[in-house]
Amino acid sequence: MHLALCYVLGVVMTFAGALHFLQPKGYVRIMPAAIPYKLALVYISGVAESAGGLGLLFPQTRFWAGWWLVATFVAIFPANVNMAINKLPLGKWQMSDWMLWARLPLQAVFIAWAWWCTRV
Repeated sequence: MHLALCYVLGVVMTFAGALHFLQPKGYVRIMPAAIPYKLALVYISGVAESAGGLGLLFPQTRFWAGWWLVATFVAIFPANVNMAINKLPLGKWQMSDWMLWARLPLQAVFIAWAWWCTRV
């Protein structure tokens, strides 16, 4: 079960990273105003998410990919906070207030999940 959940996270993160390239404008909009080079950072975070996700799928890279994703989740947290504070849509999808705020503790779940995958 443990390994299966790491595969699930791997697939989810690979897909999430790909979305940064398919719909970058939505990700640019949720970034805090003070952050420069938003589009470049959207692409970099997309690569980071996909690389971490793919890394979880292979035993040789799972440990480092898990830690990579922990760092990635921490790095993207300010965009999630900004999204909640300013009630920003994700692309064309406007989430309700409770969903925007629920995403913040969910980030801790993803951090724990990625860390847990370093233990396989």
